[in-house]
Amino acid sequence: MIKYLSLHHVSLSVTDLERAKDFYGKTLGLKEIRRPEFDFPGAWYEIEGQQLHLIVDPSSQTIRQDKSLSSREGHFALRVGNYYDTLKWLKQNEVEILEKPHGKSGFAQIFCADPDGNLIELNVDQKDL
Repeated sequence: MIKYLSLHHVSLSVTDLERAKDFYGKTLGLKEIRRPEFDFPGAWYEIEGQQLHLIVDPSSQTIRQDKSLSSREGHFALRVGNYYDTLKWLKQNEVEILEKPHGKSGFAQIFCADPDGNLIELNVDQKDL
């Protein structure tokens, strides 16, 4: 049996590192951390003890061709402090969003995508709306 301690990181393929760093660093406000000197470009971010790793790979099979927003496609979720503040920030930064404040999951959800179409869910517990 495997005993899990936590989720350590999520890795995403991106095509343009500077464009991705602008989105994750400036738009989403994630803290970039030191990354080992691999022989390929990328960036790492720290999120409350877990990490997000961006890997530049323009030929990646995981980059979505259809960039439309969907809550059913593969994504990762970040718990946020305030649904409405998050919604306001994303709208101010002209990020396309899919709002699901009252879904059956019990989470008030906002879906968006990075410039390569990687889907991100930002959520709070519905009771915290």
